[in-house]
Amino acid sequence: MGKKRIAKKSGSGVNADLKSRALSKIPKRKLEKGHVHIQATYNNTMVGFSDEKGDMLIWSTAGAMGFKGARKGTPYAASKVVELVVEKAKMVGVSRVDIFVKGVGAGRESAIRTLIGSGIGVDAIRDVTPVPHNGPKARKPRRV
Repeated sequence: MGKKRIAKKSGSGVNADLKSRALSKIPKRKLEKGHVHIQATYNNTMVGFSDEKGDMLIWSTAGAMGFKGARKGTPYAASKVVELVVEKAKMVGVSRVDIFVKGVGAGRESAIRTLIGSGIGVDAIRDVTPVPHNGPKARKPRRV
């Protein structure tokens, strides 16, 4: 017969405990300007905040926010991750950022839109997705 499954309904989709735990770890340094790196894959969205030298200070992913499975790659999950990183960045004192976007996932556009609408000034948006040019040599054809 199997186990009885109880469906839990959650309105926000984000575990409040995971969000509060993520907000507790904030760097001590104060910054005016920084870089936001968004990596949007098909399965997940990773957002990191670094200083101008490239030292990563704040980061989060859709999986760390409590999203599981196919929901990690959704635009909603990406926007929630960006909200969390922006909240931390504001506590550090950031007012201007450059955005670097990598990947072709579904959360790419919504992450940028959420970041622009968050109140932090955006100086530049750069696409740093690697583009293959010819790639490795193909295997020789199989002889049967």
